[in-house]
Amino acid sequence: MLPSYMKPVRHDWTKQQVEDLFEQPFNDLMFQAQSVHRKKFNPNEVQLSTLLSIKTGACPEDCKYCPQSARYDTGLEVEKLLAVEKVIEEAKLAKDAGATRFCMGAAWRSPKDKDLPYVTKMVQEVKSLGLETCMTLGMLKENQAQALADAGLDYYNHNLDTSPEYYGEVTTTRTYSDRINTLGNVRKSGMKVCAGGIVGMGESKADRAGLLMQLANLPQHPESVPINMLVKVDGTPFEDEKDLDPFEFIRTIAVARIMMPESHVRLSAGRESMNDELQALAFLAGANSIFYCDSLLTTANPKANQDMALLNRLDIVPEKNKINIDPSDQEEILHKKILSAKTDHLFYNAVN
Repeated sequence: MLPSYMKPVRHDWTKQQVEDLFEQPFNDLMFQAQSVHRKKFNPNEVQLSTLLSIKTGACPEDCKYCPQSARYDTGLEVEKLLAVEKVIEEAKLAKDAGATRFCMGAAWRSPKDKDLPYVTKMVQEVKSLGLETCMTLGMLKENQAQALADAGLDYYNHNLDTSPEYYGEVTTTRTYSDRINTLGNVRKSGMKVCAGGIVGMGESKADRAGLLMQLANLPQHPESVPINMLVKVDGTPFEDEKDLDPFEFIRTIAVARIMMPESHVRLSAGRESMNDELQALAFLAGANSIFYCDSLLTTANPKANQDMALLNRLDIVPEKNKINIDPSDQEEILHKKILSAKTDHLFYNAVN
């Protein structure tokens, strides 16, 4: 029988098959994940994305991990929707610092139709800079997804968070099917999908397997799969959650890579608490995208200069932009530019 990494892309995983992947000896799992990764990607490239909060706080949802929920006292300062000009300024700085994708997040349950002209203008202006664009605005109706697609939005992020079985322990103000429906509306519009989850919220290994099974069994795999480690924020219900074993986190990255071989697997929230060795293991397990900025919406992220120092130590270079690539040797020029840049002041300090 052929091993999983020799088989074509699948959408028919069973829970037992995914749990069996998790239960492999660690070295065998890492070898399998790296074998898959090398068939589809350059193992020494990582995509750099930047995330900007365009509207912070006062979200009516009760997601227990989120400092932006209006239900929890986390000391977060609420901010209104940013002006388009401010977003463009930040996008230019991000591009100059080496990012190839610019992600914009708003703390909404779902956008109101009156907000769409502003966010579609942001998309159009950011795309004109030659950056890939991504947004996360909450649940989308079909017409809203189409409006964003018509504006040129490349990716829409909407995470499933966890397995269907554990979902009620995380949030009660929207259903799992609400999230699946939004992903369907995004896919129907022609946009690419960014969907992943959060681990370390007290879920079981079976729940981590269930999350990945849901993602991999979608009719089309998400092009981007962020795997977040819970950031325990004071004032949220998960502030005292027990730390997840770091090797379980790496196993989740590896299994995601095996199950979704053509997707970018993004090492996302929680990197602030990860040492260089753990991040290096994540790259070895198949992670090939990171958020490259000082903050992820409302939680901390490793400093941009630290990121580049680590990538340089590992001989990993930024992935080339997939749009508007300069015919000159962009990679070498960009890499040198990032390594020499002082970037700590460049990013808007706001949270998701």
